[in-house]
Amino acid sequence: MKNIKQIINSEKLNIPVEVKAWVKTFRNDRFIAVNDGSTIQNLQLVIEPEKFDENIRKKINTGAAIYAKGELKESLGKGQKVEVLVDELEILGESDPEKFPIQPKRHSLEFLREKAHLRPRTTLFGAIMRVRNTLAFAIHEYFQKNDFLYVNTPIITAADAEGAGEMFQVTTLDLQNPPQTEEGEIDYKKDFFHTKTNLTVSGQLEAETYAMALGKVYTFGPTFRAENSNTTRHLAEFWMIEPEVAFMDLHGDMDLAEDFVKYIIKTVLEKNREDLEFLEMRLKNEEKQKPQNERSNWSLIEKLEFVLENNFKRLSYTEAIEILKNSKPFKKKKFKFPVEWGIDLQSEHERYLVEKHFKSPVIIYDYPAKIKAFYMRLNDDGKTVRAMDVLFPGIGEIIGGSQREERLDVLLKKMKELNIDAEELYWYVDTRRFGTAVHSGFGLGFERIVQFVTGMGNIRDVIPYPRFPGNANF
Repeated sequence: MKNIKQIINSEKLNIPVEVKAWVKTFRNDRFIAVNDGSTIQNLQLVIEPEKFDENIRKKINTGAAIYAKGELKESLGKGQKVEVLVDELEILGESDPEKFPIQPKRHSLEFLREKAHLRPRTTLFGAIMRVRNTLAFAIHEYFQKNDFLYVNTPIITAADAEGAGEMFQVTTLDLQNPPQTEEGEIDYKKDFFHTKTNLTVSGQLEAETYAMALGKVYTFGPTFRAENSNTTRHLAEFWMIEPEVAFMDLHGDMDLAEDFVKYIIKTVLEKNREDLEFLEMRLKNEEKQKPQNERSNWSLIEKLEFVLENNFKRLSYTEAIEILKNSKPFKKKKFKFPVEWGIDLQSEHERYLVEKHFKSPVIIYDYPAKIKAFYMRLNDDGKTVRAMDVLFPGIGEIIGGSQREERLDVLLKKMKELNIDAEELYWYVDTRRFGTAVHSGFGLGFERIVQFVTGMGNIRDVIPYPRFPGNANF
């Protein structure tokens, strides 16, 4: 049995077809619009009322699952190329029209988050999830074509890769009466893993150890941050793509990031054009509701093509700060956040560089060591590290990476300064003891790239079941 996408794209007419799908609308007691999730387009089924019992017709409600058999014909009406003249019709699963919440009308995104188990039935979320699927496939395809090995790093870990401490603890101890040491602290030796463990914030450290044996590896898996942040860009559970490559320096890392992200965007433009056109139209309608000075100058597809068509401009953090200090927004005090050497660049600064100054995607490198992680390679100036961030229009930072610190003595010194226990991370330090070499990698939050490609304003709307402070429903 063909799906609706295959039926709509069929080159043959006047052939028998069978359809299993969900009802979107039923009008004039004759026309049934159905969708099975394979395409953004609905398929129109046409029934002759006198052929079908009234009891069956009463059950053709939005949300119902039906089976139809009939003949594929050229459509005489507007809005579709083909339609199916139905000979047989069966209700597979009824839907109560009084209770089914996803009716054929506009629903707010906030409402749909409360119905996350049903929102993929909407045209919007069907489009988002098909785009998400294509991006996920393209990510694996890119790395596999380029001889990377897919490595599954642990979800449960005793290591904090970012050093921020914002981790979800994993324990089987009795929280009402946990065992204690003689010093009165919780005795984690009595816990399941005999040590304090958490959900991972990154697979990078483990991926590094495999890169130092297998050359080129990547992870693509769930990560968790216990950051109490209720913004449109943060989730407590999300997916990360993290390649690590032995014998590659920062310049190679930047080349890889640019080539990789262009590949996956090009793939989705080729495979999901109709979904993107729908999402673009939705975005245009949203923009019309905003004040004139807050509207974006970019259409969705223009923004994606902008990334593909431009070489990413590369400049140092120090150069970026000088450009920002000489900019009109800085001189006219229009930046909300300060600009001075040593700050962590904010989205408004990053977007100015991309959208106004260079008019191309930007890669900034050699950041101040104090605002970056312990594992990034220290430059000879002792003040900056071989870090790089990729900046995109409309969103700012999309990728963060670095050349890793391969020198044992420098790494140990940095860990000591930041109170990171080298004994706990002995396995990570060992890679610097036995056959150390230059190596680099980066991280891309999957939901961030899905948000960028779909144009959705809130990251909670690009993952099937969002997890954020106060919400772990479904």
